[in-house]
Amino acid sequence: MIFILIVYVDERERNSKVPEHLTAKGVTVIFKMLDVGDYIVNNVVGIERKTASDYINSLIDGRLFEQLSKLKERFDKTLLIVEGDIYKALKGRNIHRNAILGSHVSLFLDLGVFILYSRNEEETAELIKRIGLHKIKTSLGLHIPRKSGASDIIDWQKFVLQCFPHIGPKIAQRILEYFGSIYAFCNATIHELSRIEGLSEQKAAEIYQIVHSFYKDYEKNKLLRSNENQKSILDYVSVNENCKQ
Repeated sequence: MIFILIVYVDERERNSKVPEHLTAKGVTVIFKMLDVGDYIVNNVVGIERKTASDYINSLIDGRLFEQLSKLKERFDKTLLIVEGDIYKALKGRNIHRNAILGSHVSLFLDLGVFILYSRNEEETAELIKRIGLHKIKTSLGLHIPRKSGASDIIDWQKFVLQCFPHIGPKIAQRILEYFGSIYAFCNATIHELSRIEGLSEQKAAEIYQIVHSFYKDYEKNKLLRSNENQKSILDYVSVNENCKQ
């Protein structure tokens, strides 16, 4: 049985090599502007990624707990991956190592956020992949359609809808309940799309544009096909005329 392992990646993570490593490991990477977190694994695990220096900086300026609190509100399973040697990064910084330990305790006991360490971007990608595979194998509330031979149409419908920006499992469920099918969803107006709870008019407009925009090479290929067809017709006429003679 083959499953699709999907990881949604925040657009701001394009500058890192983690998405590249994920793709090389066979993970389906979909870039989105995420409201919270840096990586979402199969729509059930929210992950914040920070380098060791980022962790220290966000702890000092107060962003750390704010970011992870918002992430925890959205996902039952929330992880923080700290990349690099945090104690090495402390050198020359005006912060005691006990503050780091204290923050770890608070994140776990107060927010329920688990912390994992990685040495580099490749190891971060491996952790993310293994998290996704573990969720699939244990089937903790996860319903991902099989890559081939899938019989559950509902799973496939939800999977297709969640490939659009701003659409997670809950909104995908609302869309199917409201429109009844992906066909009806794709033919909906911006106003109709914005009636779905969680889809603002701006988000609806973005989805509408994706559905109704032509692929960039379509017109060029269409013209080439037209020229080829025209040439074939002329060749056919020419051959027939020669035969008559």
